[in-house]
Amino acid sequence: MSTTEPSDGALQAPADSPLETRGIEPVPHSERTARTRDLFPTWVAANISVLLLTMGATLAVSFGLNFWQALVVGVAAPIVSYGLVGLTGIAGKRGGAPGMALSRAVFGQRGNLLPGSLIWIARWGWETINAVTGAYALLTVLDILFGIKSNTLLVIVTLLLFVVTTFAISGLGINAVQKCNKWAAYLFGAFSVLVLGYLIVDTDWGKVFGQSAGPTSLMITGAGLIAAGGISWVPSSPDFTRYLPRTASSAAIVRNSIGGAGIVVLPMVLMGAVMAVSTPDLASAADPVSFLGKILPLWIAVPYLLIALVGMLLINSMSMYSAGFTAQTLGFKVPRHWAVSVNAAISLVLGGVLMLLATSFMGSFIAFLSLLAVAFSAWAGVFGADMLRRTEYDAKALLDTTRTSAYWYRGGFSPVAVVAWAVGLAGGLMFTTSDWFTGPLAKNNPVGEYGLGWVATIVVSFLLYVVLPKPAVAATEQPESAKEPATLAV
Repeated sequence: MSTTEPSDGALQAPADSPLETRGIEPVPHSERTARTRDLFPTWVAANISVLLLTMGATLAVSFGLNFWQALVVGVAAPIVSYGLVGLTGIAGKRGGAPGMALSRAVFGQRGNLLPGSLIWIARWGWETINAVTGAYALLTVLDILFGIKSNTLLVIVTLLLFVVTTFAISGLGINAVQKCNKWAAYLFGAFSVLVLGYLIVDTDWGKVFGQSAGPTSLMITGAGLIAAGGISWVPSSPDFTRYLPRTASSAAIVRNSIGGAGIVVLPMVLMGAVMAVSTPDLASAADPVSFLGKILPLWIAVPYLLIALVGMLLINSMSMYSAGFTAQTLGFKVPRHWAVSVNAAISLVLGGVLMLLATSFMGSFIAFLSLLAVAFSAWAGVFGADMLRRTEYDAKALLDTTRTSAYWYRGGFSPVAVVAWAVGLAGGLMFTTSDWFTGPLAKNNPVGEYGLGWVATIVVSFLLYVVLPKPAVAATEQPESAKEPATLAV
């Protein structure tokens, strides 16, 4: 007897309801009324991270890049990473379901548990880093405005407050997340004007433009490092496009993904590179949020800290929103908003450990990014290759977790997808270097030396999936009228 997963055991809320109760089941065509331009503020908010300032400073101080090289890096990184985010988002409008639910069609009902589990665990680290950054921002605001000094109890309280607020936004669902993202985009614009005015007046521009150029190899490394953060959003991209109608422009999805990210990444990276000329310690600060809050004048430090707090809240809210879907695809039989709470609890525990015990926040962050990108890239390579041949998804088969599902394949696994994913993951790790792990092939070759292990992962998993024999694409039960026009297929 065929059985399908219940989405969450509740009736669906109206499209304009503050609480989204829909789980991993595909969105009906009647409810898919979103617009591609809504993706622009979504990816603006996903990048409002003051850690980009620190990474910009790292380009200038640790990598020795000049202003123009940092400019190239700031342009190239979002084009590469969010180009992939946008392309993957096309699957969301085709299938109307979250990324990790659509992934069942590629890996099989059981096979999807392998990349799904790894991606879910990787999100723990990503959400922990963001929670810690937000808590640091709140601690610094309390210090600057009220003279309240940090202590163990206050660290725990601020971290708890941050995580609970994040859970509230992500638990409400897509409408709350998107509304907050739009306001965050306005706040970031105002913040950028403030910082730009400060830098124009306070910076020794002769020293900035007089800096000699660094090695091209480090430009590539820097671009890869910054792009790695964007790669983490690739599996989540369909989560934010599943309410788009199938007639939505694929080009607009990609364009708004790159544009929203680029309008944040480029100025933040350049600001960090410019600020590092007079404050090189920014690149190695153990607590970069507090460090910047103390060296900036009060009139800009407070807005900076507030935008840092808002940015981290929204990044974590988007991540937890997606993590709830991932948990459901892994078998958590709970409503989406309660599935989100699992990641909230984990980030609270891990965040406390990092804030109280870690000695080098930035070192931990960069090491984590290196490994995180590889974990997400293995999935991206296989899923992206599958999109070349699959333009539709069988809604019933996605939810049917028994052997009657069209996506059961062999014992619940698609052998070619699992093999391509595993080989790509192993290959990428062999070329990866971080403070925590160094692969055996990470030295004496451009891929390893330039920090492009995640690129190798995508290429290997993509090519393997393309060339190996695959099961036939299952026919969908969607009506002819719902099919994607050929002119919009990508």
